[in-house]
Amino acid sequence: MARICPRLLLWMTMVALASRGVQVWGSKKVTREFQDIPASYVYVQQALWFAMKEYNEASRDTYVYKVTNILRSQEQVTDSLDYLLEVIIERTMCKKISGITENCLIQEDPQMQKMFYCTFIVASKPWKFELNMLKKECSPI
Repeated sequence: MARICPRLLLWMTMVALASRGVQVWGSKKVTREFQDIPASYVYVQQALWFAMKEYNEASRDTYVYKVTNILRSQEQVTDSLDYLLEVIIERTMCKKISGITENCLIQEDPQMQKMFYCTFIVASKPWKFELNMLKKECSPI
């Protein structure tokens, strides 16, 4: 009986797995690509809350920032629900030390005003109560 070369066997196994749609280790299978959804959708609001919590915790600014304009909200289905959020955020009058992040007014003093255009991607697994930041990119306006 002929002896099968280990490399040939490995190659045949890889081809067989690839043809069955097996995902590469660590990659996500996209069930549905990003599609526009209303910004008022409950999971978009939850993703925005989480994105701003993460942003404010990581920011070295002494003031809290909040979303003032939602430019785009999209959802992608993978092993989680991924939310792509493009927003404008602005510095508020609330200091982080106060612990207050809700109902903060935007800075009115021109020297204190700061605005950023941000793109966030938040992965949500509501059935597990999990939220993870996949992307956080902000640039000054």
